[in-house]
Amino acid sequence: MVTLGCARNEVDSEELAGRLAAEGWLLVDDAAKADIAVINTCGFVQQAKKDSIDALLEASELRGSGRTQKVVAVGCLAERYGEQLAAELPEADAVLGFDSYADMSSHLTSILNGNKPASHVPSDRRRLLPLSPASRQASAASVALPGHGHSGPEMLVSTAPASETVFGAAPASGPRVIRARLDGRPWAPLKIASGCDRRCAFCAIPMFRGSFVSRRPADVLAEARWLGEHDVKEIFLVSENSTSYGKDLGDLSLLETMLPEIAAVDGIERVRVSYLQPAEIRMDLLDVMASTPGVVPYFDISFQHASEQLLRRMRRFGSPQAFLDLIDQVRARAPLAGIRSNVIVGFPGETQEDLDELEAFLTAARLDVVGVFGYSDEDGTEAQTLEGKFDRHVIADRVAHFTTLVEELNIQRAEERIGERVEVLVDGIDEDTDELTGRAAHQGPDVDGATILRLRPGAQAPAVGEIIAAVVLGTEGIDLIAEPE
Repeated sequence: MVTLGCARNEVDSEELAGRLAAEGWLLVDDAAKADIAVINTCGFVQQAKKDSIDALLEASELRGSGRTQKVVAVGCLAERYGEQLAAELPEADAVLGFDSYADMSSHLTSILNGNKPASHVPSDRRRLLPLSPASRQASAASVALPGHGHSGPEMLVSTAPASETVFGAAPASGPRVIRARLDGRPWAPLKIASGCDRRCAFCAIPMFRGSFVSRRPADVLAEARWLGEHDVKEIFLVSENSTSYGKDLGDLSLLETMLPEIAAVDGIERVRVSYLQPAEIRMDLLDVMASTPGVVPYFDISFQHASEQLLRRMRRFGSPQAFLDLIDQVRARAPLAGIRSNVIVGFPGETQEDLDELEAFLTAARLDVVGVFGYSDEDGTEAQTLEGKFDRHVIADRVAHFTTLVEELNIQRAEERIGERVEVLVDGIDEDTDELTGRAAHQGPDVDGATILRLRPGAQAPAVGEIIAAVVLGTEGIDLIAEPE
């Protein structure tokens, strides 16, 4: 199984792996030794689509040279384009949508037996659930929600101890956990919700992920306990919009209630929250995130731009001052908090004044990490129909300018942390440099930089998964160099 895209997709892959393992499939690390390769694709932006197609083509080249017989596309690209993807990519033996996940074993068995299932027919998944959030939970069980652990009557719960199985119950009398760990990392993403009710003009995600649906707290806590039993030290809570959690359960403060419970799970030492919408952030949520032991002061806030007029054109809310005030609120509660965001440049109608506002905001905000994306038309979105589009080279120039700017600003922010005492979760050895690496509390997985640990002569190296105190001595780009205390 190959996973592309975000941490949410990683959860979906581990749920699929759990389902397949329960049905007797063996997952192997080497695709050449597999009978069938399942590619969990990403369909978010143009580059992600290209990467997914490249992975499918690469897997298809294994046929005839190894054991691999079939290649199957699943995930967001398959859900979003279905039949079209199958027609344009005959190298894939099947293109399966989210509705196939619950019975993936039967589908793969049929494909290996030479059958070709009908390709997924895309639809707007927002139409599968009631418009009113309060009415959705009653219908959610009948809708495929990858990563939510829904199980049909055919799924059996293993009676083996959690340490010996990838598919078990946690607790024995509570919700079932359908998941397998596909790596040995000391952290794992945990999905708390799926879908999105926002209508950002540039984003197609709600169409293929559907309306916002929260997982019930009991299910989230059961999976957190299961992860704690499987050597996970840090849980990374993911969704399309974590600040909406609980609205369809009748309690928008549920995240504030649930965070201390997750942090108290045996084995879990850190909890990290991702994907916060600035327009929905509540001061009570900031209070809980900043003050709960075990919840790291990490704020992944989706600004997307700073110009008020352009944000309105994007169907979003905010302004430079409103965003700076929010950042002040975060730092008033947690002065050393990590704050990361993403911005889009080249949106239709973006003016030089808009760009100047964005640059001034980023300079004043002192964010730890900023991802810069160039606008691209996405099928079915409002922005696709807007006037004022820019040539690709204009967008590329804007991306280059802001990438250079934020790299400099993020390096300056990292340098401000020299002398700071940090708690580092040891991730392992960097394959390229042979250096011991980990992440401080303000560093999210994969994209927020790392902390390189320089041990004193004769000092014993900490184990992977251990959290150690260290002092920041210097920086390499946005990475920190720290010495354990």
